[in-house]
Amino acid sequence: MQVPLIRLQCGVNSYDWGKVGRESAAAKFAAATPSDDFSIQEEKPYAELWMGTHSSVPSKDLTTKRALLDLVQDNQALMSTEISERYGHKLPFLFKVLSIRKALSIQAHPNKKLAEQLHAKDSKNYPDDNHKPEMTIAITPFDGLCGFRPLAEISHFLSSVPSLRSLLGESTANEFKEAVKGRETSDESADTNKKALQKAFTALMNSKPDAIDSAAKDLVAAAKQDGEDFAGEGGPSNGGKELADLVLRLNDQFPSDIGLFVLFFLNYVKLEPGEAMFLKADDIHAYLSGDIMECMASSDNVVRAGFTPKYKDIPTLTSMLTYTYAPIAEQKMHPTDYPYVTLSAAAYSSNSTAILYDPPIEEFSVVKTDLKTKGAKATFEPIAGPSIVICTKGWGTIGVGPKREEMQEGFVFFVGATAEVVLESGEEEGEEGFVTFRAFCELGGKEDGK
Repeated sequence: MQVPLIRLQCGVNSYDWGKVGRESAAAKFAAATPSDDFSIQEEKPYAELWMGTHSSVPSKDLTTKRALLDLVQDNQALMSTEISERYGHKLPFLFKVLSIRKALSIQAHPNKKLAEQLHAKDSKNYPDDNHKPEMTIAITPFDGLCGFRPLAEISHFLSSVPSLRSLLGESTANEFKEAVKGRETSDESADTNKKALQKAFTALMNSKPDAIDSAAKDLVAAAKQDGEDFAGEGGPSNGGKELADLVLRLNDQFPSDIGLFVLFFLNYVKLEPGEAMFLKADDIHAYLSGDIMECMASSDNVVRAGFTPKYKDIPTLTSMLTYTYAPIAEQKMHPTDYPYVTLSAAAYSSNSTAILYDPPIEEFSVVKTDLKTKGAKATFEPIAGPSIVICTKGWGTIGVGPKREEMQEGFVFFVGATAEVVLESGEEEGEEGFVTFRAFCELGGKEDGK
């Protein structure tokens, strides 16, 4: 049988929000693999590198040019029979590199039941019937809007941002503040609070274009003038100047957009490289800038409502959201040491690491490996499911059984189920290290504690 280590050729998307030319990690990684139909154009934006079997941008075996989907369907052992049957003989996850120059749309991804309904009703805008929980891991400094702020912060902004209050309407703003006052963090009041939040947010999202335009002019003028005093000196999570700068930056990208006001309802999150967050289906978010690894259930469904020229579906968005509210700290994940790897002496002595990002779903987990000196080696126990590995920094080798392949920045490999994997760094100590991310699926396995 063929050794289950396959180098992949992966496609890259060009969306307007992507970084331009060689500034884009997605483009640089794609260009690392030979291709007849891709070379970087210096004026073109490159947004996403896709690694997986999704039909929109399918990955291929670099040598044979066969689609990865064909390979895993012809040989179920590559994914395991159980995973093949559960996920319709397709890879359960989609792994991406995103290079973000300007804001993505304010959006959420539907749960499984809603995805099936939306796809049946409107397959043009909702191209598949799957849910799309997703995890974001920063590879450069990243910022975004993710999940609803604590209710006390939203009340603060309704009091301290006149243009937001006027757009929402005095009565609606006061009704929200009174509904949650004194109960902002009460578990007993969670359902009532969510209904109040939904009512206020839905009213905001249904604002008339003329009203948004007028309020946005006032908001931008205040952001330019007030500095640290903007928005009542900010809130517990963000300073006034930080929010003022954010308003001005986003207004340059999307003038007079409803998203300028949505940001007062959502957490403004910053991630340093290696930090991560997980978004459940039906969680609202908008990525703003940075390069990230993103792993998700294999879907391309997006419900949009701002910061976009694309189709907006405000009724669906405002009715589908969970309206869960929490501080930034609860949005971030807490990765742990990956326990099923053996590090060599050189790896230990150079403080090399293998870190697990394990969201509360079964479709995917991700291990980041950072081997910091030449000869540092990480030997991974077999996983009872498929995985995809990408090198994001440095160089080294990847080995499965007798097969050993060079791995450089942007190289991507598929690894079949039950294969022991060995990564070894070729980087000298003091250089940038050999860094890889490995997405995998394992049902009822080690990561579930079963």
